[in-house]
Amino acid sequence: MKASVSKLLPQDVYRQLKEMILSFALYPGSRITENELSKRFGVSRTPVREALQRLAAEGYLTIRPKQGCFIREIDIDEINDYYEVRIALEMEALALAGVNMPDSQLDALAALWDPQQVPKSPMPVESMAARDEQFHSSLALGAGNSVLARYLEDVNEHLHIVRRLDFTKPERIEQTYAEHHKILELLRQRDVKSAQALMLGHIRKSANVAKTITLTELAQQRIRSQAEFPAG
Repeated sequence: MKASVSKLLPQDVYRQLKEMILSFALYPGSRITENELSKRFGVSRTPVREALQRLAAEGYLTIRPKQGCFIREIDIDEINDYYEVRIALEMEALALAGVNMPDSQLDALAALWDPQQVPKSPMPVESMAARDEQFHSSLALGAGNSVLARYLEDVNEHLHIVRRLDFTKPERIEQTYAEHHKILELLRQRDVKSAQALMLGHIRKSANVAKTITLTELAQQRIRSQAEFPAG
């Protein structure tokens, strides 16, 4: 009697693998193979290969012929560098948005970030991270510089693995709503300098929280990850 085969599609395998990487269930730097993942998901190697190739293209892992796949390492120094670039881009986005973004767009965005709209039930971390990134990209697009917006999107993609960890506690979500809303109020008043000062503090606080949680998560996941996917 043949074993049942999973009905998971390549996109399902991709989503689950990506979540395992983002949650550090797959430890950074660890090696995985198509065979291991095929057995884990109960699928053939074809959907696994497609998912791995997609994740490699997005920078989450490296595929080495005849060696396997290696989860991207977490380099705190590199993360710091990306945050500094992000700050420079965000400051310029606010300067331009203060001139180019109409009141109607600022008002619409402010309504989405009204502190009274904070979800009463816990919001999935990934959903909040996506919502946060949308806020920052909306300001960059509102600034009227599409190149700046594309660069910011690229930087945020490199920071995604740590930024999402900033939203694991309800109080951080509440603070984010309040700070986003205040930034929009200041832009509505065309007080760019105050908006920039608040944004700078907002980003640096977020970065410190995310990096602290990242290091803690790495320590907690290391033993479990190595037990599940031993090196070799």
